[in-house]
Amino acid sequence: MRFLVTGAAGFIGYHTAQKLLARGDEVIGLDNLNPYYDVRLKEARLARLEGRPGFSFVKIGLEDRDRMASFFSERRPERVIHLAAQAGVRYSLENPNAYIDSNLTGFATILEGCRHSGIEHLVFASSSSVYGANQSLPFRVEHNVDHPLSLYAATKKANELMAHTYAHLYRLPVTGLRFFTVYGPWGRPDMALFRFVAAILEDRPIDIYNHGHHARDFTYIDDVVEGVVRTADRIAEPDPAWSGLKPNPASSSAPYRLYNIGNNKPVELMHLVGCIERTLGKEAKKNFLPMQAGDVERTFADVDRLIDDIGFRPATPIETGVERFVAWYRDFYKR
Repeated sequence: MRFLVTGAAGFIGYHTAQKLLARGDEVIGLDNLNPYYDVRLKEARLARLEGRPGFSFVKIGLEDRDRMASFFSERRPERVIHLAAQAGVRYSLENPNAYIDSNLTGFATILEGCRHSGIEHLVFASSSSVYGANQSLPFRVEHNVDHPLSLYAATKKANELMAHTYAHLYRLPVTGLRFFTVYGPWGRPDMALFRFVAAILEDRPIDIYNHGHHARDFTYIDDVVEGVVRTADRIAEPDPAWSGLKPNPASSSAPYRLYNIGNNKPVELMHLVGCIERTLGKEAKKNFLPMQAGDVERTFADVDRLIDDIGFRPATPIETGVERFVAWYRDFYKR
């Protein structure tokens, strides 16, 4: 199978490309290598992919409509796993235009490319942030998500709506995946685990927002990638039970599906800190701060639909995941 993986130099994209290559698929990796975080980390991921049989790389910004149209016409991928996006809730408060360009305009070019190229299945990254002000736990894909708390979350909700429109109008099979706080080796430097480990090793205080009362459904990267690849293999179909009189947001009369990919076990922020301290053998200096704008207090994924339809449930314990991340961090940064 010939896959296009966008965001291939990113955290989830890199691991997804690795898994597809390992099972013998061809992977066209696409990324713009933007400097949102250290480009050297992106280049190091990419270097581990380049040279592998079946992998090729193209550097394009998603918002470049002409180049993206030419790319789809020339390379003719069969299935698309769209993981490229401008990430980060807090950064969206500072640079909203980056989210409009990448997450809205960029997603439109992906949809158009898929539509005109006869793509068999588009799998795209959504986010747990779409649940926004919803306080009904655990978060179910059937819940209302009309109250996002950040522009980042709003763009991800918009992606789900745009994808459904293309599924309805053009019968393009699409599956959206709402990721819950992904972590693990080769992770993003702006995420809590990465920042905490770096700060503790450098004897700097760690910033703990909401005075440590956050809880997150931390989901290990291997579990996320397993969910991504399994959903890519199961082409979305119309739901025969769907009714416009009582519409289910997670499916449709069009070939459209939504799934949560989360560990289904929220972890208190202070428990995460304790796991890091035990793994490093060093106590953190803690700087307790109030809740940040755009943040939510708790996330908790209901994964029943993922289990029922895909036959998979994420289950890596936080203790195991933290140990694996710290081992990678020490090796990569020679710490």
